[in-house]
Amino acid sequence: MEEDLNDVVPCSSLAVESILRVGTAGAIWGLCTGPYDARLQGLKGIPKAYFVANSVRVFGIQCGLVAGVFSITRCGVKKYRRRNDWVNGLIAGAVAGAAVAARTRSWPQVIGMAGLVSVFCAAADYSRT
Repeated sequence: MEEDLNDVVPCSSLAVESILRVGTAGAIWGLCTGPYDARLQGLKGIPKAYFVANSVRVFGIQCGLVAGVFSITRCGVKKYRRRNDWVNGLIAGAVAGAAVAARTRSWPQVIGMAGLVSVFCAAADYSRT
């Protein structure tokens, strides 16, 4: 009989863990796409290295931010509602999607991204439970 660790571990610890895990995946993605994009732009030498390092930084921070916002929101909603169902993922996905698109300052993009991420997160939570 295994106990679900999400019920025992504090929300802040879950957020840090997801930031590190998904942020690292984003950094690896930046490390894979950075050289390709630099070659398309014709960069060589030191400018290419700076471009790749910046790509790693940007992708790592963006992915970590989304994961952290999603994780802390989902955990907070779960504690507030006292239920562990797909609605928590739906709400947390909407907040994380809005956080991603907020820098565009375009309400249609914010609403669209919030809805898209929300649906994917709710589907993932629904299939897991």
